[in-house]
Amino acid sequence: MRLSLVSHGQASLANHFLRDLERTHEVTELVVTENVPDTGLALPNSLSVRHLQNPSPLGFAGNHNQAFQGCDQSFFCVANPDIRLLSNPFPGLLAAMQDPRVGLVAPLVLCPAGLPEDNARRFPTPWNLGRKLLGGDDGRYHLQPSKTLAPQPVEWVAGMFLLFRSEAFRDVGGFDAKFHLYYEDVDICARLWKSGWKVMCDPGVTVVHEAQRASRHNPRYMSWHAASMARYFLKHLGRLPAARSTNTGQQI
Repeated sequence: MRLSLVSHGQASLANHFLRDLERTHEVTELVVTENVPDTGLALPNSLSVRHLQNPSPLGFAGNHNQAFQGCDQSFFCVANPDIRLLSNPFPGLLAAMQDPRVGLVAPLVLCPAGLPEDNARRFPTPWNLGRKLLGGDDGRYHLQPSKTLAPQPVEWVAGMFLLFRSEAFRDVGGFDAKFHLYYEDVDICARLWKSGWKVMCDPGVTVVHEAQRASRHNPRYMSWHAASMARYFLKHLGRLPAARSTNTGQQI
């Protein structure tokens, strides 16, 4: 498995994740990208590491597509530096890949207090975004950690921790670098479903997200979010399949 980690001057967070990663055995290739200079990174000696230093910053899509180049591993994992692995997530996620049509599986993401975050959602539309603004259903799947519940088909999963089948990632051409920072994850899930691949969330596997959201109300980031949303709707609205249950064939 190849894993791609991008640091935006986040060495303290990235180093915690890298130490967690050393307690696993499934990752055989690690690509660490300094999107901006980050001299505090402590790269592990126990893994085969490719260290990239960008001459100028790239977006989420560009960084992870770059890390995937030349990948001959069967699986490709994308992880944010603010993820913590309290236990090894890879055996459970790889078990979901026994279904050859699963192109992407994500764990259930928890906040530091142990509560589920909303990393699995239904595809956004102007209508369900309107309901969200009015305080209604925001489209999330209300999953809880469960060792007995099987991996669930979901429409899209957020990009903080994603395990791709490399064949599927290659089949859809990776992330769309025309999105800047937002909606890359929604877009690639839409393209996977439309190409016949399944997108799953496994509530039996959890990771912790130490979310860094200081930029949420920054006007520049808000403009990028709006532009990415508009691009997504122009590209996909009205042309999306719903996720289908692997057990009943019914929409979920």
